[in-house]
Amino acid sequence: MTLDELELECKNCRKCPLCEGRTNLVFGTGKKDADIMLIGEGPGENEDLQGQPFVGRSGQLLDKFLASVDLSREKNVYIANMVKCRPPHNRDPKPEEQDICIEWLRQQFKIIRPKIIVCVGRISAQRLISPDFKVTKEHGTFVEKNGVLMMGTYHPAAILRNPNNKELAFQDWLALREKIDELGIDIG
Repeated sequence: MTLDELELECKNCRKCPLCEGRTNLVFGTGKKDADIMLIGEGPGENEDLQGQPFVGRSGQLLDKFLASVDLSREKNVYIANMVKCRPPHNRDPKPEEQDICIEWLRQQFKIIRPKIIVCVGRISAQRLISPDFKVTKEHGTFVEKNGVLMMGTYHPAAILRNPNNKELAFQDWLALREKIDELGIDIG
């Protein structure tokens, strides 16, 4: 199965109530065989309207972080979310919504086969790395799970709310670049 085929299947998903409020499915975007995959929590209003992850102010900041280490959604990363439909009022996705939607993400992993996953924010880090993951204490630290390196970092929206964490987040992106170089990953 290809990502395009999986996305078509996902567009028909009615397994949880989030589908009822969506304008667009936000499946994912980027290089379809990327070695680096970023996972956020769920679409916000701008993402829901455009059908793409991280396109508002948070997305602009994320793109700046990516560019600072020679990465981009067009060229060498793939970006997805824990849930594919916008939670009402931009609330955190509920555990039961994540439980239902995680199969779509697992299928994305199987197709893309990334070497590194960056959990963008607390929700994805707690789901994918460890339930007690603390972004403020564990950001920028790599752990290996099932042969894939994972790192959690600050969500761009959290940085926009608290700009004091911008330098810490930037250090995480530098650590990612060092890991890419250390592993000899070709980012083109």
